[in-house]
Amino acid sequence: MSDISTEAPKGWTTWLVPGLFWLAIAILGAAVFFAEGLDALLVAWQLPEYSHGPLIPILSGLLFLRQLKEFPIDQGAKRNRWIGVLVILAAIGLGGLGRLAGINDIVAYATILWVGGLLLVSFGWSTGKHFWPPVLHLVYMLPLPGVLYYKMSAWLQLISSELGVWFLKLLAVPVFLEGNIIDLGVLKLHVAEACSGLRYLFPILSFSYIFAVLYRGPMWHKAVLLLAAAPITVLMNSVRIAVAGVLADRFGIEWLDGFTHFFEGWVIFITCILLLFLLARIMLFFQPEKMTITEALDLDTDGLGQQFARLRLTQPSAAMITTAFMMLAVALSWPHLAPTRGEMTIERESLASFPRRLGEWRQQGPAQRLDPGIANVLGADDYRSVHFTKPGTSSYVEFFVAWYADQSQGGVHSPEICLPGGGWEIAWLERSDMTQVMNWDTPFDINRAIIQKGETRMMVYYWFEQKGRKIAWDFAAKYWLMVDGITTGRTDGALVRLTTPIERGETEAAAEARLMEMLEETVGPLPRFVPGI
Repeated sequence: MSDISTEAPKGWTTWLVPGLFWLAIAILGAAVFFAEGLDALLVAWQLPEYSHGPLIPILSGLLFLRQLKEFPIDQGAKRNRWIGVLVILAAIGLGGLGRLAGINDIVAYATILWVGGLLLVSFGWSTGKHFWPPVLHLVYMLPLPGVLYYKMSAWLQLISSELGVWFLKLLAVPVFLEGNIIDLGVLKLHVAEACSGLRYLFPILSFSYIFAVLYRGPMWHKAVLLLAAAPITVLMNSVRIAVAGVLADRFGIEWLDGFTHFFEGWVIFITCILLLFLLARIMLFFQPEKMTITEALDLDTDGLGQQFARLRLTQPSAAMITTAFMMLAVALSWPHLAPTRGEMTIERESLASFPRRLGEWRQQGPAQRLDPGIANVLGADDYRSVHFTKPGTSSYVEFFVAWYADQSQGGVHSPEICLPGGGWEIAWLERSDMTQVMNWDTPFDINRAIIQKGETRMMVYYWFEQKGRKIAWDFAAKYWLMVDGITTGRTDGALVRLTTPIERGETEAAAEARLMEMLEETVGPLPRFVPGI
């Protein structure tokens, strides 16, 4: 990789060199230190959305070897290797924070940073900085943070549903859309069914990245090819929804089983790829130099084996030896230096014993149980959903709380994501500081919202409980989750929601008065079930 001769001896003994030994030690130490992040990748790759993950390192490796051909063997000493050591130190720090917080996805992100640092150590800054495309491509093997994933999925699902319904109306198929629920009369397609085709968004994004890297054209052409993946996927899923609607309307719902199984497979993926090629072919018309699509893509794979063999030419530079010792040291010392917390036991009462009477408010009827499918998506370890009424009031307040023992692998879902999918429109949403109103010693931030579905209107209060903090913003809740995981080892938390209908002829202020009264009654007993300390 550096400081090498132009002619290398032949035979397997050429692999027994000091440079390759120190490289292997560095990789072995990294595999041990970042093991939890690698485990998180293996778990994520079992999901349909990330099942393409195992291919990404292979494709990134091929991109690297292909790009390596552009840099001939250099006999001179490599300068600025120590920048790579600094990057590796940053990766160790980020990975350590992830391990302390118990959030393995952070450890996985740190692994990619470490790979970039190792290339800078091997080639120096002047050459190594050019290898960012294959390193950046590794991002596509990572699972998105839960908050981003659910926000993006909900947004794309709504667009797919709306486009699918638009296509159906063009085809004179009677259809009604309520959130992500597509009512065809004979059949209702729910959000999960309507948008399962979006699972191919992530592999198509990866393919479009490679496509853009190999494309020989202006930078703006590459940007269009890269950014086109998401619209193409959403468009194809909308077409899938429309075709399903036509089949159900013209031939009956029994035709859908075979169609859905067939069309959810590689058909969507292959069609999206073909559309990407078609887009590239169209863009070639705007190039001064005329070429075919095969000429526009740099698909030369000759000599990749020779480039791989350059591994044996790795030299034992001071930066490489330092990296090897660092990785070996953190891998061996971490179990002894990291705080030992053991299994975290949180003393709390089950939500089943939540008071049935709060001041003048009394529970009306039994607790509501969620549909098994909804409960599975919610993923809470304990939840409670009940209606409270008060003598002299004409309406009720729904109290809902979902508690999670461990949010490091998932956690709460914001109502901003769930409500639109159920057909509710968020007419108004505001984050409010209730600290003075509640006479609270610490910040008390909540979300106040008005939602509506048809003529039905509801007022909602909700917030996230994170170790005693009342947090309105879901990203802030995730930040404090990481902080608490690092400092105390705790990753528990909850979502609390209060909802009341706005009756016909009733003012919003009157409905909010009920929520405020219920809020004051709720925060007293809540710590018994959602502990803050």
